[in-house]
Amino acid sequence: MACVMRLLGLLFVLVCSLSLPLPSFHSVVATGQREFDYFVLALLWPGTICQATHHCCSSNACCRSNPLPEFTIHGLWTDYNDGSWPACCSHSDFDIKKITSLLPTLEKYWPSLYCSSSSLCFGGKGLFWAHEKHGTCSYPIIQDEYSYFSTALGLYFKNNMTEVLNNAGILATNGEKYPLGDVVATIKRAFGATPLLVCKHGSLEELRLCFYKDYKPRDCVTGSDILNGMPHSRNSCPRYITLPTYAPLGLADSSKMALEAFDALTVA
Repeated sequence: MACVMRLLGLLFVLVCSLSLPLPSFHSVVATGQREFDYFVLALLWPGTICQATHHCCSSNACCRSNPLPEFTIHGLWTDYNDGSWPACCSHSDFDIKKITSLLPTLEKYWPSLYCSSSSLCFGGKGLFWAHEKHGTCSYPIIQDEYSYFSTALGLYFKNNMTEVLNNAGILATNGEKYPLGDVVATIKRAFGATPLLVCKHGSLEELRLCFYKDYKPRDCVTGSDILNGMPHSRNSCPRYITLPTYAPLGLADSSKMALEAFDALTVA
């Protein structure tokens, strides 16, 4: 399955099969893609996403009975210093059994928020995590499926950005605007490196934290930053941003759907 290239300021489209058994990583070299330079932990702000995807929320986490109160994981990505990235480094089958113990945690903190990548995507043939393309390119640092997802979860819990912002008085609310510089400075002070923010219509949509291969914080860079000298987060965010809330319709039980899908796969 072909990968869909991302555009600056837009979100990645998760379309490629994930498979991280050790032999599959040799395809990184075979496809002519060099080893990545650093990790990006991409986090989504549900209030911004769900306002745009409420019409299809019966197939995603935006319809849960209670609104998601915190950042959720979008992905753990592998990037190059020049702003480009490797992707789809393997086309082997994804083995859901390897992450069975992680499923409840993934559904809570790494749910699908989009219409096109629900937990029961592609006709119910697999959970949407099976289409996370970036893990296939994380070799040799990460060498299997379980390690990929558990590493992403570990970085997420260690760097609780929702708590960091709340402690600074930057709260989810409809109407309150916060200076972009204050938000970036608050995150940088707690994280130890400069993040990258992506906004949509003046609201925070995505927060990216960058790490060296040993998982120590590093400043985020993009190709446009290097070529145009643009300061971080200024390319898509205004001087004042919001962290909106949303009213869920309470139509979906994403965790139940995911576990039922897994049961169906194991029985088959």
